[in-house]
Amino acid sequence: MIRKSAQVRSESVQCLSPEGLHTMAYKDWGEVDNPNVLVCVHGVTRVSDDFDDLARELSSQYRVICPDIVGRGRSGWLKNPQYYQVPQYVSDIVTLLARINAPNVAYLGTSMGGLIGMGLASLPENPIKQLILNDIGPVLNIEALSRIGTYIGQPMRFAKLEDGEDFVRSISLTFGEHTPEQWHKFCRDVLKQDKDGMWIRHYDLKIAMSFQAINPDIAQAMQVMMWAAYDAITCPTLLLRGADSDLFPKETALEMTHRGPKAKIVEFRNVGHAPTLVHQDQIDAVRNFLVG
Repeated sequence: MIRKSAQVRSESVQCLSPEGLHTMAYKDWGEVDNPNVLVCVHGVTRVSDDFDDLARELSSQYRVICPDIVGRGRSGWLKNPQYYQVPQYVSDIVTLLARINAPNVAYLGTSMGGLIGMGLASLPENPIKQLILNDIGPVLNIEALSRIGTYIGQPMRFAKLEDGEDFVRSISLTFGEHTPEQWHKFCRDVLKQDKDGMWIRHYDLKIAMSFQAINPDIAQAMQVMMWAAYDAITCPTLLLRGADSDLFPKETALEMTHRGPKAKIVEFRNVGHAPTLVHQDQIDAVRNFLVG
């Protein structure tokens, strides 16, 4: 049954870390009584607003839930930054699913959001019935991780919004071709003004600590754990990949089609890390997997 899409609602839920409580904000699209729920989770420095175009299109068929992972956007920050890790994020998503009372879930995760999805989908008795991993897998290019780590912790402040947008665009060119209006939104969504009126990034800079700690030995251990998680997934799985991605090697994507859930792949030309899911062909790939 096709439902009439509803206005987006801004909500929040309290979550627990070993250091205490924190708030996770989320956007709730579509009708609250729709049993078909799609959860969309963003990348490491991004926010729930990344999925506005996708959610707007799919909210006639799904209740679309888009959280700001703790430390980003409208969510709170952790008292102890050492917990900016996938296990904490998985725990927060479980709390969110309990809040929205969603026993059956389709899950879409971009980059870090995909790692969270793999972690959750690997657990026994998890509610995920369909999984979409956007430009992420168990093997990560350590050079690409180092590239990301060089800028996410820099305490940059901009007197003009235009200067902040120029910076965000410069580190986001791997998103591929977009209109000026789309670039403006990508940039504006992750900038905010501080108490002095300066423009800063919309996240806790201490999320960079986990990136700065990565070395080849840690990366290898992470790879072993993530392959074990992927191999435990049993639900239908789709991989979205930017053909020019330096974070998600094509060899890894191909291996993922032969083990674990034996995922299907859709690849987008002239895109790196990661597809933004605002272009119609990218939105259609998501829709076709979910409802086709």
